[in-house]
Amino acid sequence: MDISFLSKTWLFAGVEPEVLTKLLEQVHAYSRRFAKGEAVLHAGDPVTHMGLVLQGSVLIAHEDLWGNRSILGRAASGEVFAETYACVTQEPLPMHVTAAEPTQVLFVHGAELLHAGTSGLSAPVTANLVRMLAQKNLNLSGKIRHITPKTIRGRLLSYLSAQSIRQSSYVFDIPFNRQQLADYLNVDRSAMCHELTRMQREGLVDFHKNSFRLIQR
Repeated sequence: MDISFLSKTWLFAGVEPEVLTKLLEQVHAYSRRFAKGEAVLHAGDPVTHMGLVLQGSVLIAHEDLWGNRSILGRAASGEVFAETYACVTQEPLPMHVTAAEPTQVLFVHGAELLHAGTSGLSAPVTANLVRMLAQKNLNLSGKIRHITPKTIRGRLLSYLSAQSIRQSSYVFDIPFNRQQLADYLNVDRSAMCHELTRMQREGLVDFHKNSFRLIQR
């Protein structure tokens, strides 16, 4: 286990390396590798362990009984997923988690991690969890804001503007391919691609694959 990498993640920031080594044993941490497209967690699974992405990334998505998918978010290297269910509710997971690429995940027992933080073994952990939950709330609020506009163009402009502000640049990469972006914005992929092409012709944006440039008039 790369302790130096783990100590730089949001979850374990501020935890001394020697304490972190002991902590990983206490929280029954173990890692697994997943191929691209492989299920990491299934909807309906009881969740006792949260996931920390060591390499690669995962997509978190809700899928109904008819196969309609809505992407809720993406967790990249150093980020966590399923932390609310593992640490707080212990309820069955209502979404799927899938490897977006070859991925390695560290699984950590949520209840044991909370106990370690509140018992003093690793005091920073509890504060780190609170900050992560707050960030997840902000991300969810952002998604709600992006899918509120009635038009596909409105949703695209909301999302792309937010990415530009987040990365402090008019030129930026997004973490989704076209199908994933359509699923995130809850729109039809073909209609979205057609709208992007129109926006490019009108001089609003330029793009190549997942790289975008917003153009000011």
